[in-house]
Amino acid sequence: MNLPRMSKIESAISIVLAFNEAFNRHDVNGMMQLMSADCVFDNTSPAPDGAVYSGKEAILLFWQDFFRASPHAHIDSEEIFGFRTRCIMRWKYTWEDPKGVKGHVRGVDIFLVKDGLINEKLSYVKG
Repeated sequence: MNLPRMSKIESAISIVLAFNEAFNRHDVNGMMQLMSADCVFDNTSPAPDGAVYSGKEAILLFWQDFFRASPHAHIDSEEIFGFRTRCIMRWKYTWEDPKGVKGHVRGVDIFLVKDGLINEKLSYVKG
């Protein structure tokens, strides 16, 4: 693989890792700065197919509601790799419900990064 292509992959991985760090801080504005105006987020919920959110405004509202409902949300990256404009991250999502009961699921996000911004975040969960 040539160096320009490698640097694009490394850049995409850096952007996804920065997005995940903002997620773990519950920094919705920081997350949204890394997403394009026409971004698409395909959520894991509701089962079985999830819901699709299109555009920054819809996605911003989703994340605000999400963190209000799940104030202990945290994602640990288990593996991350890229190919061309795609970046794949395996993760473990942990939370704590209002009664203090902890839970987790594992899954995969498939990102499309264009012009230095996340254009798609397609999420899939085990279980």
